[in-house]
Amino acid sequence: MPKQKTDDLIQLIKSLTRAEKRHFRLFVGRNQASDDILFLQLFDMLDKYKEYDEDMILRKLPAIKKTQLSNLKAHLYKQLLTSLRLLNRNHVEDLQIRELIDHSKVLYDKGLYRQSLDILDKAKARAIKGKFYAIALEIIEFEKYIEAQYITRSIEGRAEELTTAALEINKILMDTNRFSNLALQMYGLYIKVGFARDEKDHDYVKNFFRNKLPDIDYKKIDFFGKIYYCQAHIWYYHMIQDFPMSYRYAQRWVDLFHEEPELKLLNVPMYLKGMHNLLNVLFNLLYYKKFEKTLNELKEFANEYDITQNKNIEGLYYLFLYNHTIKKYFIEGAFSEGVKLISKVVELIDEDEYNWDNHRIMLFYYRIACLYFGSGDNENAIEYLNMIINQKNPDYREDIQSFARILNLIAHYELGNAQLVEYQVKSVYRFLSKMEQLQSVLQEIFRFVRRVPRMRESEMKHEFITLKEKLLKLQNDPYEKRAFFYLDIISWLESKIENRPIQDIAREKFLKRQGLLEKGRLGD
Repeated sequence: MPKQKTDDLIQLIKSLTRAEKRHFRLFVGRNQASDDILFLQLFDMLDKYKEYDEDMILRKLPAIKKTQLSNLKAHLYKQLLTSLRLLNRNHVEDLQIRELIDHSKVLYDKGLYRQSLDILDKAKARAIKGKFYAIALEIIEFEKYIEAQYITRSIEGRAEELTTAALEINKILMDTNRFSNLALQMYGLYIKVGFARDEKDHDYVKNFFRNKLPDIDYKKIDFFGKIYYCQAHIWYYHMIQDFPMSYRYAQRWVDLFHEEPELKLLNVPMYLKGMHNLLNVLFNLLYYKKFEKTLNELKEFANEYDITQNKNIEGLYYLFLYNHTIKKYFIEGAFSEGVKLISKVVELIDEDEYNWDNHRIMLFYYRIACLYFGSGDNENAIEYLNMIINQKNPDYREDIQSFARILNLIAHYELGNAQLVEYQVKSVYRFLSKMEQLQSVLQEIFRFVRRVPRMRESEMKHEFITLKEKLLKLQNDPYEKRAFFYLDIISWLESKIENRPIQDIAREKFLKRQGLLEKGRLGD
């Protein structure tokens, strides 16, 4: 068995819950004594030890020969998946539908055509109700195949019925696929281009989107076609930083699930992703009351649905919950309160229970660093920023990597490490110079930090004021404003000018915004 396959087997075993392990042992031992089953003994060995040691396995399990170990691991992997499928079928709708299809195939192979068609009819009804149209089309094709051979049953009207159903569902699938393809293409463009940095980028993204947007009336597409329609538009408006329009489509996405709540429970990952997008844009718009309400809805979802029955759903839920809970502390300027959450997030990252990718982990590290920095704990902020800076050749999110380096310099400046700042400036400059275009905000901050070690104490306040004035002019620039979402540099400058903690400045701004909201002068 190749090393990658062995690693996959180990990872699968480590992901199992106690209930899943217990079910697997019962599943394996249902027909024979467990002690006689070699692959179960191998499972127990792999489950017991964290590291894979082939020599130890062969030594402790002498009944297993080296020549048969590879096949035994492959068989174990297959049996684990079979056991998990049986365990999860009762609460996964499409698994139950596919099981009905399998049963109909068994009956068909025995020549029991009527019974096979009866089961297929039940499966088709469930598939259509749950919007599993790809499965529904598969069922209809099987029905057509059986009807063509079921010569003892009248086919009058049946042929037209099946043909019409196949054409209708095929049309739904084609329209949905066109929008799902567009959503995926917009995501790929975002990975390639990121946010529009100037008018040229803006026009490129605009033309890309409009040229590929299907000419189909929104009202005529199906539920998932509408979801992908919203997703594609969210990516588009997110890239050109038109957050009010992005909010419109994110809210529409979530509303689709509110209008058909039964589909929410059948498609939880898609619902959670919609909530995540809505919370993202509400944060960007600083619509606090709506953000808080939506975050509470996300929290309440765990009472509505047992997230522990599906590891993927559980992982997405906690990923989005902690992500946006941290952002809530950012909006409120409650950094010290947010620090209390860090240990739980770090524990989840270290345990690696949900297989969060490096990109998501890097974002958590940056937000944790910002919490520490905002609370005045610069040493811990630097520790987490270094986890981003020291990654080996990351090929994603240059924006986060750039701000991590800038914030690292500022944190060292706050600690009085002037010589270290002067030394690190050179490496930061080398990193930033590799970027095709450097935002004006980053340029201004970097120029300031670069001069800091050579500034006199008497000059500092004037320099802080000057930088603040420059950045305030850039704050409303459509191609510069996103920088302020990553680093609240204005509040830091004000804290230095007024000689007050940054947390107090940020909190004061939040309370001021809330006062305006209560008077109806800003929308929420």
